[in-house]
Amino acid sequence: MSHTAHIRSHRKPRRSASTIAMRAGVAGGVLGTLAVAGASGSANAAEPVAQTLELPTLTSDVAAQVARSADATQQAAANYELQAERDAAAANAAKQAKADLAEARKKAAQARKKAEEAARKEAAARASRTAERTAPATTTSTGTGSSAGTSAGTTVSTSTSTATGSAAAIVSFVEAQVGKAYVSGATGPSAYDCSGLVQSAFRQVGVSLPRVSQDQSVAGTQVSLGNLQPGDILYWGGAGSAYHVAVYVGDGMFVGAQNPSTGVVERPLSYDPPSGAVRVL
Repeated sequence: MSHTAHIRSHRKPRRSASTIAMRAGVAGGVLGTLAVAGASGSANAAEPVAQTLELPTLTSDVAAQVARSADATQQAAANYELQAERDAAAANAAKQAKADLAEARKKAAQARKKAEEAARKEAAARASRTAERTAPATTTSTGTGSSAGTSAGTTVSTSTSTATGSAAAIVSFVEAQVGKAYVSGATGPSAYDCSGLVQSAFRQVGVSLPRVSQDQSVAGTQVSLGNLQPGDILYWGGAGSAYHVAVYVGDGMFVGAQNPSTGVVERPLSYDPPSGAVRVL
């Protein structure tokens, strides 16, 4: 025993039961807290496992979104491609339309040029016919017969010989038609055109003539205008290309279906000197 053991103040105080119980309670509380913390830590440590289990769900959603994005991208690309095709088609159509328009304009210009050329030729021919019809007679003679010259200086006979036979029948027929109407394409009996009157007149004596002036001007024997006889066919224009015909009736006169304004008339040769004559009878 220590030499100070008998001194009361130097003795270590004994632990009381309450103190020991309190300390045990504190220790138990600490241990309980640690146990709770450990359990909590274990629970927290298990949370990543729970998150790992949810990852497949999250990955599936992302995949669906990626797929939808890919579909949208593909659709947009298809739309762009379709628009590009439409733009190319529109450009080609516009190019073709431009080419077609240029071709149409070219053809229209050619047609217009041809029409103008035809109009010029027709005007020139009409002027030539007018000059021939209005040319004054250059010579006149008297006697048993008389003659009138054309603008070209050709002498036109105006014999007073009387028609006989078939020629007389032709002369009588055409003179009977004087005053009737001129109608293009008509061959009687109420209206005629120039070649229709001549054809109808020769039909009276059993002679069949061609229908048009061009053919009638070469239907017989060509005779000079200085040797005309009643019943001869007079023509205006060239032989084979005549544009007008009439019948010489003697005494320097002819009967013809002239035009719509005059109809069938009897006129002197000087009124419209013919270009030539043909004898059928």
